[in-house]
Amino acid sequence: MELRQLEYFMALCEELHFTKTALKLRIGQPTLSYQMKALEDELGVRLFDRLGKKIALTEAGEILLEHSKKVFTNLKCATEQIEELQKVKRGKLVIGALSGDLSHIASKVLSTFHAKYPHIQIQVYSLDDCVEKLKQNEIDLALTILPKTDESLIYIPLCEEEYILAVRADHIWSEREEVEFGEIQNIPIILNPKGHCFRKSLDDACIAARITIQPIIESTDSKSILSLVKEGIGATIISSSLFALENEGLLKAVRIKNPTIIREVTIVHLKQKYIGTAASGFIEILNNYIKESRALNKCLKEKELSRT
Repeated sequence: MELRQLEYFMALCEELHFTKTALKLRIGQPTLSYQMKALEDELGVRLFDRLGKKIALTEAGEILLEHSKKVFTNLKCATEQIEELQKVKRGKLVIGALSGDLSHIASKVLSTFHAKYPHIQIQVYSLDDCVEKLKQNEIDLALTILPKTDESLIYIPLCEEEYILAVRADHIWSEREEVEFGEIQNIPIILNPKGHCFRKSLDDACIAARITIQPIIESTDSKSILSLVKEGIGATIISSSLFALENEGLLKAVRIKNPTIIREVTIVHLKQKYIGTAASGFIEILNNYIKESRALNKCLKEKELSRT
């Protein structure tokens, strides 16, 4: 069994079409068919069911595909470790961040990361389910809210923080330090749409409290939501870290109680995946950035309290 055969096999599993796969691999279809027949003969099983022009993976094919992915993942890890051992300053880092404020926070550290690792190509994607992309090995790190425990993943906690109600400085509630959760249904509010990770937590809290919150505007762009709040169109519920990043003195943070909504922000990576210097560096830079932002927010709160 050769690595080239496994590469051909994995490509065919993706396309499930001999002609399309041969074109993608830039080889002749007879060559592809011969290599797959040789692989089946060596293993003594059928890997594909041929249904006219269409093909489908057999159970044996699914098993081989799962292990083939592991083989190439391990080879990639070995290559990355050897490159770092040789101090080769190049490579690519792909980050998936939960859409909304976490993707915004991830983008905030890009300039710092580039300054420290100028030869590393970094890509940041805003995703609704970055953990699934991580498990498919399409990204290297996922910045997300603590997901369900999975033995194939490593979790690196970054912070635990509250969601707060953000209102404009001249809002009717701007003089208040806290509000009851149930009161929020009485004011115009702008939120992420249903299906968004935070919105699921909020909707669960609404069901438990037996209240209904009907947003006047919904958007996946947290920065746009805050811009609307600054214009006085409504209030919103956001993380305290994003509030600290985007508040320019126009907004007031009001604590929510009964219940207080809390999230655990974490970096996740595959247990079997080698985390190199660049990925470790990104985690460190992000961690420091969050700590500095939280410290700044605390300082601003103390100054505000001292004025009153």
